[in-house]
Amino acid sequence: MSDPLVLIPARLAATRLPEKPLADIAGAPMIVHVWRRAIEAGIGPVVVCTDTAAIVQAVEAVGGLAVMTRPDHPSGSDRLAEALEVIDPEGRHDVVVNVQGDLPTIDPAAIAAAVVPLSDRAVDIATLCAVITRPEERTEPSVVKLVGSEIGPKRLRALYFTRATAPYGDGPLLHHIGLYAYRRRALERFVSLPPSPLELREKLEQLRALEAGMRIDAVVVDDVPLGVDTPHDLERARAILAARRLN
Repeated sequence: MSDPLVLIPARLAATRLPEKPLADIAGAPMIVHVWRRAIEAGIGPVVVCTDTAAIVQAVEAVGGLAVMTRPDHPSGSDRLAEALEVIDPEGRHDVVVNVQGDLPTIDPAAIAAAVVPLSDRAVDIATLCAVITRPEERTEPSVVKLVGSEIGPKRLRALYFTRATAPYGDGPLLHHIGLYAYRRRALERFVSLPPSPLELREKLEQLRALEAGMRIDAVVVDDVPLGVDTPHDLERARAILAARRLN
């Protein structure tokens, strides 16, 4: 495996929290905090992929790298695929890590953990999950559950992803964390595929890969990073990062 390339897709179009990549947290835009967490992971170069000049300017102002992409991509994966051809047309990086641009408090160690399953050549895509500890999240459709088969300590082969409460019966449930490490050829194949029936039904993009026979392995991490989608989430992120600065 060559050094991974970490890509962070970011766009301004958000209904619940307009212009959230540029929202101020502890004196810096949220996208800059995500970029810093990815840099701290220490697994490879980090580039922000966006359709907005203001986001490029915010990242470049702190010494980061950012590239412009088309505004009409249906998903972050498609934006990454375009950016990859601009950044690395020679194909030097065979692993691409997709870090969502709304995770300013994510543990850098979790980003690094996502690439570990790709040391197995049979794995196409790697991702993360964490045990659900709050009872209400077991039945909450917005909390995506990963159903998998254990293949090692804190390591699973993903069998399904769902918004339902699954699997049935006693035992832990796993909250899927939408951070992915793709083998480059897997990303290229994934974005070439049409949306699959289960993907459309569950509204979960990763099901397209499973329906196409691609293997997804997951690493179990200690907790779920805060995704910033609402003004309340933004205030929580500000409080978390303020507390870290004081400690």
